[in-house]
Amino acid sequence: MYDVIIIGAGVVGGMVARELSRFNVSVLILEKENDVARGATGANSGIVHAGFDAATGSLKAHLNVLGCKMMKDVAAELGVKYVNNGSLVIAFGPEQDEHVKVLYARGIANGVEGLKILDSKELHELEPNVAPDATSALFAPSAGIICPYSLAIAAVGSAMDNGCSLRLRSEVTGIDRNDGVYRVTLADGSVEESGFVVNCAGLYSDKVAGFAGKRDFTVHPRSGEYMLLDRECGELVSRTVFRVPTKMGKGILVSPTAHGNLILGPTSTDIEDKEDKRTTQGGLALVAKGASSSVKSLPLRSVITSFTGLRAVGSTGDFIINESEGFVNCAGIESPGLSASPAIAIYVRNLLAGAGLVLEPKADYVPGRRVYKADEKLYSHIVCRCETISEGEIVSAIHTNPGATDIDGIKKRTRSGMGRCQGGFCQPFVAEILARELGKNLLDITKSGPGSSILVGKVKEV
Repeated sequence: MYDVIIIGAGVVGGMVARELSRFNVSVLILEKENDVARGATGANSGIVHAGFDAATGSLKAHLNVLGCKMMKDVAAELGVKYVNNGSLVIAFGPEQDEHVKVLYARGIANGVEGLKILDSKELHELEPNVAPDATSALFAPSAGIICPYSLAIAAVGSAMDNGCSLRLRSEVTGIDRNDGVYRVTLADGSVEESGFVVNCAGLYSDKVAGFAGKRDFTVHPRSGEYMLLDRECGELVSRTVFRVPTKMGKGILVSPTAHGNLILGPTSTDIEDKEDKRTTQGGLALVAKGASSSVKSLPLRSVITSFTGLRAVGSTGDFIINESEGFVNCAGIESPGLSASPAIAIYVRNLLAGAGLVLEPKADYVPGRRVYKADEKLYSHIVCRCETISEGEIVSAIHTNPGATDIDGIKKRTRSGMGRCQGGFCQPFVAEILARELGKNLLDITKSGPGSSILVGKVKEV
């Protein structure tokens, strides 16, 4: 029996696990996918928002501002690249200029530091490639960029290094409580028990809450399509460039990524299917049009990939984080959930403590990660030419918690396959390394778990 079961291994679940791993409590993380960070965390803008957008007094605003302030130190502890590049909300015309003033006032009320309203001249001196007809901007120097799935992987890895357990391919199908003990039933029929449960199941958090009789909310998916440009375009703008937001979100952004690419998007479309991650011709056209209206001379021929992310939109309009009988919901954690995640973890820790979880600090807690060191000679063999990733780095990713077991797992841990050719050269070599290090048949190596086989058989046998 565990003290705490966490359902969901995205960035929030990972951060909660890492926070609890500081104490002498036993923690099990359950994840229904083949790897961590495969939900909303895996297809995210990677923006660490300053905190001026959420309504003053909301949980979103409070935790966003706190999380943004924490992110630099958290990223440094976990060895995740973080860039404090700042953000701009650009306006076009008098009506939007007034909205920028509203955002400024809200940001000040929320406790965001360093906010400044720029006129057109100041804006274009700061970012020369912003559209010439932009009339003003809100500048938030505290904002940043980070790789969302790298942060989640590192958080889960740190938690595991400090004693937490992780079970993948473990979908929750039922929860009941007897004599103060939660019994969590999984799709394979097995049962795990704990005194406390933290529901970080993203798009399925309403379903999981329903299993425990703790649901007074719903969650629906909001689809967002993105384009990613080659790293040669990464310096077109230095800061994250937003448009004045609408009720559907922060609009189409143009931003450098933590790894030097340029990202455009997302669209914002409410849908019903929680697994629909298709990109569409119309959606990508909207991304191209919206981004081009914010930043001039965008080199759209340099798009190397496009993808869709699904945000978990809750029915309350705010983060849904509450506790009842030792069951904690973390639901509706849409943007700025990534930014808020370190602060959410502390908030959940305090809820659990208030519900009776005894938190005795560990004497041997290690805030960083234990990284596996491969044979030195393997680091001189370059497997991914686009991103200059060595065999040693790939082997390390397989054996460092939580270890990669498929092609996408390697891609998200090392960036092998993230470059201009999108794995066209390196994928066969990565598959061979995975098979060798995991002791598997090459035919059993997948792109992203069951149903995504890379190879179907030997040529002479097919």
